[in-house]
Amino acid sequence: MAMANSGVLILSHCGFSFAEDLIAAIKARGLQPFVLSSLPLPEHGEQRLQKLRGMARVVLSSDSHVLNIEGVERAIASLRASGRTISACISVWEGYRALMAHANQRLGASDLPAQRIDFLRNKFAVRSELYGAGLSRVAARILTPDVLDALKREGGRYFIKPARGIASYGAFRLAADTSWAQLAAIVEQARDDTVYGSALGEDVSFVAEDYLEGTEFSFEVLAAQGEVHVVGVHEKCELTETNGTVLEDSCTSPPASLSTRQIAVGLVWLRSVFAQLQLDWGCFHVEARFDGKHWDLIEINPRVGGSLISHSVKALNAEASLLDLWLALLLEQTNGAPYAGLSAMLRRLSYRTDGSAPTALATFFRVYFAAPGQIESIELRGGGRRPAIEQILLKPGDVVDDTPRESFLGQLLWRMTRDERDATLNDLLVESASAIDVRYRNPSLALETQS
Repeated sequence: MAMANSGVLILSHCGFSFAEDLIAAIKARGLQPFVLSSLPLPEHGEQRLQKLRGMARVVLSSDSHVLNIEGVERAIASLRASGRTISACISVWEGYRALMAHANQRLGASDLPAQRIDFLRNKFAVRSELYGAGLSRVAARILTPDVLDALKREGGRYFIKPARGIASYGAFRLAADTSWAQLAAIVEQARDDTVYGSALGEDVSFVAEDYLEGTEFSFEVLAAQGEVHVVGVHEKCELTETNGTVLEDSCTSPPASLSTRQIAVGLVWLRSVFAQLQLDWGCFHVEARFDGKHWDLIEINPRVGGSLISHSVKALNAEASLLDLWLALLLEQTNGAPYAGLSAMLRRLSYRTDGSAPTALATFFRVYFAAPGQIESIELRGGGRRPAIEQILLKPGDVVDDTPRESFLGQLLWRMTRDERDATLNDLLVESASAIDVRYRNPSLALETQS
């Protein structure tokens, strides 16, 4: 009976934020998922909350589309008053990551301080500290109309992004015709964006950074008790810069273009970054670039990576997803269980210091983004290698707005040995591009087939 009243509090944004995955992972550990969600969007409404109630014993909802500290504290008090024990709080929505830390402090669960999370989300502050410490070769500056004009006159290569960004919202390469009015329009769209607006903050500002050359990668990291464990390294095979954002079309792991020595150099650099920024606990999705000689940071997200990153980690190690491991870390620390057991597991599932991967398995996944317009039909095409994971996220009748952020259509993941991946990667890139067939009602607003 005790386990029936013991659980983990999930902070869900508008009813989503990997809610199904988190609920399943919590139940798998014999605990109850307690969900606190902000108010779903009108198109999802009560139906979304009812779906969550069918999966979780307790589902609470705020009357706003954005959660706040007061709402989280009321939820904790309400759950405790009803005789329930909350072991920890978890959220994959970056806008709630500091709320999660605040809740864990109240619950006595280990977490990064909320102030450190706020610092990580300030891209100018992070870049400036790493640049000053010699761990980044890229300089950053706060953008003003005068700075924008000066950068355009210089004619160099720069990248612009919100100082507190999320989901590549409003991130793009500086062009000769980039104007302050364009940035102001992005700010206005952000303020009107119910889902993403709050995560960007009240005062949306932009930074300009020297453009990073090289191929983009992500490190999937768990840190605890001074140890930094890298349980996945993904290479971004294709990036598309469009509509005021950067879309990450496909990823593979382990990296196809790096030697183990180059990965080992990246691991040394990564651990130096974590030491400099005092990141000694938690789960992180670290985006970086490698130009053949140097590693440099794009950004550090204090959470699980999006799309199929967590699923990819499980497909690679055949034991646990990134969400599973993060949850295990939360609960091991909270319940006073021996950390040594989890530490040994993390070491077994992590990259070794020589840059070698923990298994001989590989993954390739592709994320499909929707174009603006109303969807007429959407389906998975037959033929070719069948994906191990299939997720179609939109349906006929859904309308995709024209905003400077990514709009997910679906995602597919393939699992194979590394040798098979190396032999078929080029074919996978081509075949997967058209694996989802989507058609729009107004062809003038969208491509007939979008991949």
